[in-house]
Amino acid sequence: MYTFLPFLILLIILLFNTIKILNEYERGVVFRLGRFVGVRGPGLIILIPGIEKMRRVDLRTVTMDIPSQDIITRDNVTIKVNGVVYFRVEHPDKSIISVEDFFSATAQISQTTLRSVIGQFELDDILANRDKINLKLQTILDEQTEPWGIKITAVEVKAIDLPLDMQKAMAKQAQAERDKRAKVISAQGELDASIKLAEAAKILGEQKNAIVLRYLDTMKEISAGEGKSTTFFPLPIDFITNIMSNK
Repeated sequence: MYTFLPFLILLIILLFNTIKILNEYERGVVFRLGRFVGVRGPGLIILIPGIEKMRRVDLRTVTMDIPSQDIITRDNVTIKVNGVVYFRVEHPDKSIISVEDFFSATAQISQTTLRSVIGQFELDDILANRDKINLKLQTILDEQTEPWGIKITAVEVKAIDLPLDMQKAMAKQAQAERDKRAKVISAQGELDASIKLAEAAKILGEQKNAIVLRYLDTMKEISAGEGKSTTFFPLPIDFITNIMSNK
């Protein structure tokens, strides 16, 4: 019994190194005596013990945070920016052969690219054109990581932190813009009202009966309501005009 125990252990070790099972989202990059021979998987993989070795590669999309870093914008404003990168391995063989650690390499190139791209824009453009910056970051990173077999699916700038004095200045600017819009709206309303009044005066001046009707309607409004005991005796407009002309 104990005589066969070493052989049994050796057999288990050989089977462990020979048979590999890869999940649907995994691929195996196989090397034979140090030379790349192909990509295998998913499912059951059989390797030649001692001759072939395999490196597992996960094909699922990876979410990687870009740490917050100080960046000087084109108009010399220092801001803190962080972001997130979504990428996946598109060519397992390149991700193993072309770069030592594709995850670390992608993280480093993402940080330097973020700093470089943000530094090309002024602060107002960064705040207003975030989608444009995200697209530019994705294009640049995709070109740089393509030789490593990496596909950048999306890049997003998550947060932009401004200095306190800049926040106060922007708040004052925003308040000034709101006050300006309110004054413009008020002035436009006054202009529209004056135009309508001028049109009404013109109509009343051209039609004498219209002004009499307006006079009577105004008297009615003044005398209406609870607790009012004012009585008006309407006089013809011509009568008042004659009195004024005889003076």
